Amino acid sequence: MSTLVVWDERLLQYDMGDHPLDPVRVELTMDLARRLGVLDRAGVRLERAEQATDAMLETVHDPDYIAVVKAASTGRRINIMGLGTTDNPTFAGMHDASALITGATRRAAEAVWTGDADRAVSISGGLHHAMPDRAAGFCVYNDPAIAIKRVLELGAERVAYVDIDVHHGDGVQTVFWNDPRVLTVSLHESPRTLFPGTGFPDETGGPDAPGSAVNVALPPGTDDAGWLRAFHAVVPGVLRAFRPQLLFTQCGADTYHHDPLANLRLTVDGQRAAYLALRDLAQEVAGGKWVASGGGGYALVECVPRAWTHLLAVVTGEELDPALELPEEWRALASARRPGAPLPRTMTDGGGTSYVPWVPGESPDAIDRTIMATRRLSFPFFGLDPHDPRD
Repeated sequence: MSTLVVWDERLLQYDMGDHPLDPVRVELTMDLARRLGVLDRAGVRLERAEQATDAMLETVHDPDYIAVVKAASTGRRINIMGLGTTDNPTFAGMHDASALITGATRRAAEAVWTGDADRAVSISGGLHHAMPDRAAGFCVYNDPAIAIKRVLELGAERVAYVDIDVHHGDGVQTVFWNDPRVLTVSLHESPRTLFPGTGFPDETGGPDAPGSAVNVALPPGTDDAGWLRAFHAVVPGVLRAFRPQLLFTQCGADTYHHDPLANLRLTVDGQRAAYLALRDLAQEVAGGKWVASGGGGYALVECVPRAWTHLLAVVTGEELDPALELPEEWRALASARRPGAPLPRTMTDGGGTSYVPWVPGESPDAIDRTIMATRRLSFPFFGLDPHDPRD
């Protein structure tokens, strides 16, 4: 098996300053993965990113919006099209940094589709909130959507996008809302309690693509067992029915129980279990063609580096032992970069990875009601029985 990891330190230039989306989380991820030997495995190839051209960006984004991003990148004060806000402050070189991340993710998807690699990772990518005509939610260009567009250009007829970030993958859903070739599946905290306020179960796709969007809106406080129950009650069934030729996953780590911007309660162990499930599904339904990106995640030291190192390990081969101790050199770097941040000692939180499989019940809890709402509104589009746990 071959795995492409598109990475170089220029990808750390996507830096909004004093902002939750601090590139230190990516720096610490790659350092930890390197120290644990993940990037030195047989079959793993690192490749420098190449900046996406305007023509590539325009497969998703309006030319006028790209022009505004470029203008803001020169230092002009701009407060239009979602830029110049607290969420999306402008910074020098913003266009180049955003286009570089986009180019990295696009290359990852292209490599897998063309057979240049079996799997690929763009750990700095996953900026899923950007809309065709505006920035949103810390995201300037929508690299997952642009990467999927490239795969469609190359002849793909069915691509599945599974988003496990705590926030709804609204930008990607918007781009492919009316495209039956792309299935978007998002598991996220309920839009009643969290940005962006979309991702209800009745959002199921446009008039020409009914069933192309599947949304699982989880209640605040959902833990490992509840999240995994919901995942396995919905995602395998729709993926098996859709039969994608490639699986693209956005693996935001902000479902973490100490993430400062959200309210789900997963541990790193639960996140690791999600990556293993996605790997197995990619093998089963997409012939192993799997592209993984990062995404959100704001417990910059405590969670993201460990979670995404687990992701890199799962994508590149064998998963890491959760009991593995973190190298002291990494802990020293993390402490220097983020003084006072909680410093974990191992790759585990001691969390659980077991769950009780979903079955329809007479007294469902909030998670079961969420599962049933999604299955009732989405499963008929796939010829699946919402009430049959075998589907």
